[in-house]
Amino acid sequence: MSDTAMTRVEYQTDPSQYRHLKLTFDGPVATLAVDIDENAGLRPGYKLKLNSYDLGVDIELNDAVQRLRFEHPEVRAVVVTGAYDKVFCAGANIRMLGMAPHAFKVNFCKFTNETRNGLEDSSKYSGLKFLAAVNGASAGGGYELALACDEIILVDDRSSAVSLPEVPLLGVLPGTGGLTRVTDKKHVRHDLADLFCTSVEGVRGQKAKDWRLVDDIAKPAVFAQKVQARALELASKSDRPADGKGVALTPLQRKVEADALRYQHVTVEIDRAKRTASFTVKAPSGAQPGDIAGIEAAGVNWYPLAMARELEDAILQMRTNELDIGLWLLKTEGDAAAVLASDRVMLANQNHWLVRETIGLLRRTFSRLDVSSRSLFALIEPGSAFAGTLLELALACDRSYMLALPDDQAAAPKITVGETNFGLYPMATGESRLQRRFYNEQPALEAVRAVAGQALDADAAFAVGLVTSNPDDIDWADEVRIAVEERVAMSPDSLTGLEANLRFNGQENMVTRIFGRLTAWQNWIFQRPNAVGDKGALKVYGKGDKAQFDWNRV
Repeated sequence: MSDTAMTRVEYQTDPSQYRHLKLTFDGPVATLAVDIDENAGLRPGYKLKLNSYDLGVDIELNDAVQRLRFEHPEVRAVVVTGAYDKVFCAGANIRMLGMAPHAFKVNFCKFTNETRNGLEDSSKYSGLKFLAAVNGASAGGGYELALACDEIILVDDRSSAVSLPEVPLLGVLPGTGGLTRVTDKKHVRHDLADLFCTSVEGVRGQKAKDWRLVDDIAKPAVFAQKVQARALELASKSDRPADGKGVALTPLQRKVEADALRYQHVTVEIDRAKRTASFTVKAPSGAQPGDIAGIEAAGVNWYPLAMARELEDAILQMRTNELDIGLWLLKTEGDAAAVLASDRVMLANQNHWLVRETIGLLRRTFSRLDVSSRSLFALIEPGSAFAGTLLELALACDRSYMLALPDDQAAAPKITVGETNFGLYPMATGESRLQRRFYNEQPALEAVRAVAGQALDADAAFAVGLVTSNPDDIDWADEVRIAVEERVAMSPDSLTGLEANLRFNGQENMVTRIFGRLTAWQNWIFQRPNAVGDKGALKVYGKGDKAQFDWNRV
């Protein structure tokens, strides 16, 4: 599975195409059964045995959870379980990891992180609760999936265990949230966590509960009954509407060209010679809903939902399929007033389940930008619509350039801070991007609050610290060109480390540590010979050979 042999990864799917998951419904409780087809791997060369997974499985999981959010508002709790007897999930497929190029492994882990964080995001913001019914062996990424749920019930059958055996078996880390959730979420004592993470066989039964690795255990005869009762208890605490009318997530209308992705509201144009991609997000146009009735009638075509789905797909497509396009130029176009009007309707109805789920999708999509290992520059030009929700795109960027036209105010681009910018779309840190930008320093935030709702030209935006540079029309072309050329000439490895550190300057939490550890530890360890060398643990696993380690500590 060399880099040159990689074919395009497609993130769009639907239940009729699933090969690995089964969704069933019983009133307020849905069951998501992990039923992996071992012969349906995303790439040739490995079998997904023992409910092990690859990126294709995670794509289905992401889609299934998205459909639970939008298509089934009556569902309040989701039971995640294994479809096979005595097997929950064996984790990421080791043969797949051993074959995959480094960039693919890291992208796989990042998307896996985002999907699991999405379960916790839904629980926190939407009242959609997840219960892991671990009905058999749960190892590595399989246990990490269970950890992402609100609670874990383990079958106490004297054989089923939870484990994170990556260190002793593979020479890598439980890097898609395993270590972090064991400590930050489950509060497993650190010495017990050390024993657990260096044990191949894992921990079962009462000891797993005593160590806090699971929340409860149940004998096989009462396991299903206990899971159902607890799922109903979790569902009873949710405010998702039993009589809500779901919105079908119909296929995106997207045209894939050799150097472009084209959607209704989003366009990505690739300049391969310059190694840049220009993302243009359009403001809403035409008549827009003004109340819940109109939003429900619009359904999947409601602008904020439609735009969020398209932008999310574009980000995922570009992250996985265009590895050498290192600089994304973010642009907007259209009527800024229409963006602000749409935001007002969204804010006025934010407690309605459909609006709340749409805000959640926007929040998670903007967060995908934050953690993308690409340089992000915003270009604010005439015709831009960086206002309210679309201003988040610029606030997410590493830099923003705004054209100043002091002699032509009518043509000069403007930006407008809206109420949505003050916390509706928190980052992984829990802060708004404005809070991140100004380190929560109140004088700076109050200065921005004072100009909220005003259309700011380049000089005004620069004065309150909302843009990086405000060149006039004489200097604009050269300044932007030089900035772009300098950026793409720098080491992409160094830039990834730089951006990841600078973008998350706020207070740490479990989510930021998960992504930080992926970027630093997993990224590094995945390249070391002890893991991926010819005699590395990941390469020789299952072959009967013993890994040969360089014993020097680095």
